[in-house]
Amino acid sequence: MARAPAVHVLAALAAALLGGGAGASASEVVDGIAAQVGSEIVLVSEVTQVAAPAEAELRKKGAGENELSMLRAEILERLIDRALIRQVVRRAELAASDAEVDEAVAAIASENGLSLERLRESVESQGLPFQVYRERIRGEIEQSKVVNGMVASRVRVEEKEVRDLYEKEFANQPSGGEEVHVRHLLVAFGPEKPAERRLACNQVELARSRIRGGEPFESVASEVSEVNPQVGGDIGWIHASSLAGWMTDALQSLAPGETSGVLETDFGCNLLQLVDRRPYEPIDYERAREPLRRQLFNQRMAKEYDEFMETLRKQTYIERKGVFADAARLSAGGEPDAF
Repeated sequence: MARAPAVHVLAALAAALLGGGAGASASEVVDGIAAQVGSEIVLVSEVTQVAAPAEAELRKKGAGENELSMLRAEILERLIDRALIRQVVRRAELAASDAEVDEAVAAIASENGLSLERLRESVESQGLPFQVYRERIRGEIEQSKVVNGMVASRVRVEEKEVRDLYEKEFANQPSGGEEVHVRHLLVAFGPEKPAERRLACNQVELARSRIRGGEPFESVASEVSEVNPQVGGDIGWIHASSLAGWMTDALQSLAPGETSGVLETDFGCNLLQLVDRRPYEPIDYERAREPLRRQLFNQRMAKEYDEFMETLRKQTYIERKGVFADAARLSAGGEPDAF
């Protein structure tokens, strides 16, 4: 998925708009059109509605208006992506049925050991109406249909490429020990930038709350993480000796299926989920072949998806309005309009 504008760009925008010279009124912040995407519009009220749970968490932690503005601008980029996908879904007749949504919601409840009613209560306790949650699930199903039908079909992996990768990755493999299957959610921040650090860690704390509330780690990671979002943050099986020290410390106390607390490192804020652990056995080519093929496939599919979304953006009239237009100009290296 196309990424939102860089945090340092949004910080500059927030400073420009919220400083002494910014004359935007409260009504201009919450009303009107945030962006036009082809024949659709994204309302500012949609942005604020989606942002509301995250904003509440940020406010509890003392976040200022700069951080809240950065959050809203990032969420608008997600909503633009969703609008682009919806237009593809309509043109290609890939809409998800209510039955498909019901099945997906039931599967999420089952995977988390919850009844449907308990899942509903958990979702709504996070400030998200259950019908909105269902529509998000519908959007994920439709996005999956687009990815599988229009992106994955373009990706090819040759046998020689798989063999070469095996030789590269397993030539010096260990003879024993333990390996772990891990999912990783990361929101990065720049060095010596306290505002970015706070925003990143607040986003990860909110992600952790969503996971504890019943949302699958991989679904949340696909929206938030900067590590393998297309595969839900899955980084696969890793030998324990290959883990970074901070990961080893966090994972050693987790049981399979458990998620760590928020882990702050020099490069960002993180969550880890231990999917499983097992004794390590040296891997021959036949055993490694399919996982390596998937690895190559996922890498290329991520690149194809980014290119697909960029093509959609180029082919679609997109205009951001007001403060969001300034965010786009700053991201492109321009200057915001004077007020």
